[in-house]
Amino acid sequence: MKQATTLDYGRRVEKVIRHMGAHLDDALDLDALAEIACLSPYHFHRIYAGMTGETAAESLRRLRLHRAASDLLDGTMPLPRVATRAGYGSVAAFGRAFQSSYGVAPAAYRKRGFLVADYADHLPASRSLKPEHAMFNVTIRDTQAIRLAALRHVGHYLEIGPVFARLYAWAGPRGLMSATTRGLGIYYSDTKSSPPAEWRSDACISIGPDVAIDAQIDAGAEDGPRLIDLAGGRHAVLRHQGPYAELHKAYDWLFGTWLPQSGEEPADRPCFEEYLNNPRDLPPEEWLTEISLPLVAR
Repeated sequence: MKQATTLDYGRRVEKVIRHMGAHLDDALDLDALAEIACLSPYHFHRIYAGMTGETAAESLRRLRLHRAASDLLDGTMPLPRVATRAGYGSVAAFGRAFQSSYGVAPAAYRKRGFLVADYADHLPASRSLKPEHAMFNVTIRDTQAIRLAALRHVGHYLEIGPVFARLYAWAGPRGLMSATTRGLGIYYSDTKSSPPAEWRSDACISIGPDVAIDAQIDAGAEDGPRLIDLAGGRHAVLRHQGPYAELHKAYDWLFGTWLPQSGEEPADRPCFEEYLNNPRDLPPEEWLTEISLPLVAR
């Protein structure tokens, strides 16, 4: 009975997260979110925070600021529009919130194009302050296969955050989250040749080799969790430090500079990312991500 109740609450929280991710541009009233969860507003906020580790308002703020960082780096959207999309009534209010989270003013972040102080060392030579050091560190690793529980995301890769939140809300009540659980994203689409609305990716967590997803327990959504057995083997692994909105620069360097000079050949499998720390616990400049590029066996 207790397990069934826990699973029910998890489904309700997952439903709220799904709604938030699909309506970041809307004015989301917290009482309305409680109604979506079919919970009293008096109790919804505590239940949500207890199951996710943050309040619904904090989730919404974090997701919107994450998108704002991408908008700033894109460079085409006027600052007032970026502020409005992030849910702020003025550029000044947005600036204070962004600086509090990212440690730098929005205009300065847009101008610099990176957050970590020494990131210029890793930019392509045409943009780097120190062209002779224009490189990331890449290591070749032999990795083990890993079993994953995955939720599909269709859309811009930087909008996958709510899908991870839904996955965690599903996994927590089932006892699948622990200190050793790994968070991974698998990215299937070529961003240069297809529009963002068609990009396909999977938000994933590691699970034990004997874990099975119960079709009866997990029924109810066509896009519910499924199992993926991620192949091991040789991988080129690049470690990136900084906001997820900057990861595209690392990919450009990996494929445009490192791979042609490496003597390696990519395997016919998609890249994946592993998120080494929790973005809710650390400022964006400390977020660590490993990009893994599968390589042909030797």
